[in-house]
Amino acid sequence: MQPLNQFLVLYQWFPLAALLMFVALIARFYEKFSGKRTFFRFYLVALVLFGGAAVRYAGAGQLAGDPLGDVLLGLGGAVLLPLSVHLYRVMLANTVPDQE
Repeated sequence: MQPLNQFLVLYQWFPLAALLMFVALIARFYEKFSGKRTFFRFYLVALVLFGGAAVRYAGAGQLAGDPLGDVLLGLGGAVLLPLSVHLYRVMLANTVPDQE
């Protein structure tokens, strides 16, 4: 059961990595053409933190309960949340109609 658990833990990281890279590319594209800062390079920090957590969980043989894996996962989320909110606000700042 251990090899299957390791495979599934590592397998779930690849769609997450693809999604984060896609969002980072969107942020880079928007920064390049709008001139507004999106901090797209910090998406790689979140990607590495999530990857470290996946490797740690795969090595521990469990899905939760590893303290270092939990910290890495929490830090990845703590990096990703402000980046996503900032990108959302920057991209949609001028699309909300004025209320009169």
